[in-house]
Parts: sequence; structure tokens; C-alpha cells
Amino acid sequence: MMKGKPIFVVFGVVALAAAIVSCGGGEQPKETGVPGAASIGKPIDKATAGSVTGTIKLDGTPPKMKVINMAAEPACAKVHTQPAMTQDAVLGKNSALQNAVVYLKGDFSAYAFETPATPVVIDQSGCMYSPHVIGVGVGQPLRVTNSDPVTHNIHPMPKNNREWNQSQVPGSAPIMESFAREEIAIPVKCNIHPWMKSYVAVSSTPYFQVTGTDGSFNLTNVPPGAYTLAVWHERYGMKEQTVTIGASESKVVNITFAATSAAD
Repeated sequence: MMKGKPIFVVFGVVALAAAIVSCGGGEQPKETGVPGAASIGKPIDKATAGSVTGTIKLDGTPPKMKVINMAAEPACAKVHTQPAMTQDAVLGKNSALQNAVVYLKGDFSAYAFETPATPVVIDQSGCMYSPHVIGVGVGQPLRVTNSDPVTHNIHPMPKNNREWNQSQVPGSAPIMESFAREEIAIPVKCNIHPWMKSYVAVSSTPYFQVTGTDGSFNLTNVPPGAYTLAVWHERYGMKEQTVTIGASESKVVNITFAATSAAD
């Protein structure tokens, strides 16, 4: 009779551990994807894949950006040779609109996409987030660094992902995070410095890009099909246009926002 007791004890311990986990005991795991892992589906046929390119522009008089008052943080203020400005509408040459998130919407469930293993980096420098807008894939590592001699915190405020808020003292190790679901775009703030703002666009496919100073985008290796080309901008909102890509076809789609469409 005594020989059977250790077995019951082992089963009891296992059952207790399972009960603790099911009730939420211990720390909650981070919402992380597996870098390098591919979704279930077939690879893109590069022989028939096409592309969508174009430029995002602003029509009309651009708004005047405001000077950021960093008097409360002299160490950051002296980093800037010119006064730091807000970044909610940054234009390049020929009215090119910077920091617009361009992406394709459609049914990509038949295809497999590998999760990028290379981290996307956002730095806190001069009490500003740099870059101002970034794009990451679902599960792709996000690496947050602090180049300033002051403490910051990064606080993404998603609607479709886990919210987190973490402080970062000068010289500390990078913060590594990721997002489990698509969301365009997640606002980011610093609770210590209220003027610090950024956005993170999370995409479930590789067909996304944030425009630079020339406002251009180039989405390649797109399988033939009918899609919606969507453009999101923090000040001007969303614009969409249907686009059909044939086998090995390259389409040019230019989208223009009206300067009067922004809500001040």
C-alpha cells in the first residue's frame, strides 16, 4: 500500500501547478511572436509577383509646426542646434508627405510570411522619439533605446494589443518588446515628457512602408490579386484606393491628402 503513495503525491503536485497556472498565478507572458517563424501557407511565386509604387503628397498650404518648449529639461534642449518642432505634418520637396504608413489590405491567408528577426529600433534622443513613425511586423522585435542623459519611459497605447509602460534610465539596456496583432497605428507617449509622441504601425504582412522625405513607397513581391492600398497619417487620417495587380505587373498609385482635411 505504501508503494503507491509517491505516485499520488506527484500527480497531486502536477494538478496543483496546473490549477495555479489556470488561475493566473505567476507573471503574465509577453505577447511575443517567434522571429523567423513562418505562417501556414504557400510561398509567394516570385515569377508572377508584382509591385505597387507611388508617392504620397499634400495638396494645399501645410500647417505651421509648433516649437516644443523643453525648458523643463535643459539637457535635452541643448542637444538641438535649432528649436525642436512638432512632427505631426512634415513635408519634403514637391509637397511630399513624410511619416505616412502605406500598406496593402486583402486576403493573404493562402500565403506564408516569415516573421522578421531583425529588430526595428526607436531611440529616445533629445527628448524626442526617433523615428517619429515606425512600422513593424506582427511578432517582430521592437528595440527601444535611450541616448539621453535623462530618464524616459515609453508607453504604447494600443487598442488591439497589450498595453505596456516601462521606464528607461540613462545607460540602461534596450527594452525589447513585440506586438501580437496587426494595428495601424499605435500612439506612443512618454509620461515624463508630455511633448514626446510617436506611432508604431503593426502589420501582419510584409506589404507596408513608412514614407520618408520624398514621400515615396515601393511594395514588392505582391501576389496577383485585387487589394486595397491604404494610407494612414496621424494628422490627415486614412485614404484608400483599390488596386488590381496582374501577373508580374507593376502599378503606380499616387495618393494626395488635402491640407484642409486635418482637424486642428
